[in-house]
Amino acid sequence: MTASSDRPTPGGPAAVARHAPVLYTLRSKAPMRISFAGGGTDVAPFPEQRGGAVLNCTIDKYAYATARVFDDGRGELLVTSVDYDTSAHYSLTADLSYNGELDLVKAAIKVLRPYAHDRLASKRSIGLFLHSDAPPGTGLGSSSALCVALVGAFAHYLNQPWTPYEIAELAFRIEREELGIRGGRQDQYAATFGGFNFMEFGPDRTVVAPLKIPREILNELSYRLLLCYTGTTRYSGGIIERQQAGVRAGRSESLQALEETKAIAVAMKNELLRGNVDELGRLLDEGWQLKKRFAEGITTPQIDAFYARAREAGAIGGKLLGAGGGGHLLLFCDYERRAEVIRAVHALGGEAIDFAFEFEGLQTWNVRPPGPGGPTSTTPSARARGPDSGGRGGSSGTSRA
Repeated sequence: MTASSDRPTPGGPAAVARHAPVLYTLRSKAPMRISFAGGGTDVAPFPEQRGGAVLNCTIDKYAYATARVFDDGRGELLVTSVDYDTSAHYSLTADLSYNGELDLVKAAIKVLRPYAHDRLASKRSIGLFLHSDAPPGTGLGSSSALCVALVGAFAHYLNQPWTPYEIAELAFRIEREELGIRGGRQDQYAATFGGFNFMEFGPDRTVVAPLKIPREILNELSYRLLLCYTGTTRYSGGIIERQQAGVRAGRSESLQALEETKAIAVAMKNELLRGNVDELGRLLDEGWQLKKRFAEGITTPQIDAFYARAREAGAIGGKLLGAGGGGHLLLFCDYERRAEVIRAVHALGGEAIDFAFEFEGLQTWNVRPPGPGGPTSTTPSARARGPDSGGRGGSSGTSRA
């Protein structure tokens, strides 16, 4: 059975429930990430066979989910996605079909089953408004960040005290298992925990170790790193599939490159903690050369030209973020030549993106319905509370386990 509607709704969900009473509004945001080293070692079956390790951090680019709860007697999910420029509505209890439209939201409903936790779900509708600071396919983990934001919003709505590990695993289950989107675990964990983390992936558990990095090192990193959009997006599923096939087949080049990449993640973590910032440039370059050996299609002639020109202009090292094929380059620059690297990137049609490190992970909060003529406001508290707990204030940061 399909959902009550798999087609865009004229005027969007706001039009569907415009006259229904809004009980309350809640909002969540989850940060995107940049991966310094170890990406790919978190993708099955490698971590199950040999263990994986990743060094990453989150940045001030976010995925947002806003949920309005309507007392309209319909029991529907009303969705607007800014990124995909579409709106639709579904029954919360329907057997939703995957058709390429808002499938991430449908999978979240199937896995989280909000109607099974909330006895009033059959009478209340939820209006979701979704958007991201970066589109999918650009290597910043935006799809996983959106999935984490969705899980966080529903955890808040259902008053579920899920731990950061549980939230990350639920997001992984929605993306990787329910939808079958190929990839690893680092994106979901980064978006949930936030900050600088060294992550280890094994056959039956994931361990997230937050790194305490001195402020002067963070300042230097912020000054030396450049995030550059290449102007291209990519579908990473085929690249990851080839990588997985190489591991399953025991392809020596793939396995050796992944093992060496894992070692670089450990080395980079150690150099970062020692304050040896300049070593990051060299290790980024070493890791990028190894990553290109994981599978065919990770780089392209355009990406190679970008990287070569950036190196000529003054980048000490760098790498393509995400699985490969396009998106964002992360570059580590000679501080005296940073401006030259930016000019070189612009000359090739790319764009240097301003960013800052983000040290919080998933955050959720309640938004008061606007009063007559008044602005929307938020009320903080130690922990977000659910719809029937009395209070409406709340900010539930889940930046640490």
